[in-house]
Amino acid sequence: MRYLFSILFVLILTTGCGKDQGYIPEVPVNYNVTLTEFSIKAVNNVLVVSGYGVGGLLIVKTPLNTYVAFDRCSTVNPEKICKVAPDDSGVTATDPCSGAKFSLLDGSPQKAPAERSLKSYNVSVQGNTLIHVSN
Repeated sequence: MRYLFSILFVLILTTGCGKDQGYIPEVPVNYNVTLTEFSIKAVNNVLVVSGYGVGGLLIVKTPLNTYVAFDRCSTVNPEKICKVAPDDSGVTATDPCSGAKFSLLDGSPQKAPAERSLKSYNVSVQGNTLIHVSN
């Protein structure tokens, strides 16, 4: 019985120490931008914001006139904090380190080696004048 507990203990230790690939850490995000400022600064309906989240933010106006926001930190080797960049189409973003592509509509992986979606944030439009991004 003692031998069985020893084996079980070793198994628990070795399986619990693995590296969780694709994990983007939780950092507080509280960012506001007016709709006017968004429309002026956004390129192809995508606004790139530095200094928030892990790698910065991508705020996207979707074809349904809603907004979504993602962390720019790629889920492919996130420890490198490689910042995805929106493509000219405004529909996808590319990780310049790995070549992975992500949808800017929902953050989902579109091209290998991406397997996990971009980290998303909550977006609300307040009073038809302000976009608020938070987690």
